[in-house]
Amino acid sequence: GYRVSLQGNFFGRNHTYITFPEYNPRKHIKLDPPLNIQSNVTASKCQIWWSVPWYLAEILQYELQYKEYSMSWEIALNKTPPSSLPQIEIEATELRSGIAYIARVRCKVSENEDSYHSQWSEWSQTTVFQRAGVPKLSEKILNTRTMQFLFIPLSFGTLLYLFWNCKFSSRKNVWFFYFKCCFLTLGQKASLALTFPRQLLSFSHSIICTMGILR
Repeated sequence: GYRVSLQGNFFGRNHTYITFPEYNPRKHIKLDPPLNIQSNVTASKCQIWWSVPWYLAEILQYELQYKEYSMSWEIALNKTPPSSLPQIEIEATELRSGIAYIARVRCKVSENEDSYHSQWSEWSQTTVFQRAGVPKLSEKILNTRTMQFLFIPLSFGTLLYLFWNCKFSSRKNVWFFYFKCCFLTLGQKASLALTFPRQLLSFSHSIICTMGILR
């Protein structure tokens, strides 16, 4: 260890003040903050990671702080990674949809480390992330119904076009088959979210079959 003292001259006389009689630099470390903090958001979670010197990676612990972008750091939430790896995950349920968040991280020597002791580093640079908005169920149903209402007049418009361009009397069996395909398609009882794609596929198939026969 080292003997650290503070000396001063007061009123022409030298005085020595002992601050640390046994000072060990290993026990008084302040690290640089982590670098290159980045984030990636998926539907289920937000992943945040950063960089530290490789020779310190196994003896460090971290503290992440995150908040809504417009809020003060004084009300930020703290989160501790479960391991010494320079990364952490935030579940999507902890984030408000459509709101921008900002995060930063700091580090120090792990409390389980006997050889070194340190205080927290300064906070790192920040990273900004945002959970994507999830469409409401009512909006999905509305869009599906709109497409269904558009599908019906289009199908009958195509039917009338084929009717006036072909001789109905000689192909009544063909048209009966076509009418049956259309009404069976429109009469399906599946859910709103799945019915329309099957209707469109069946309708397209019936048109292809009909035009193939008419040729």
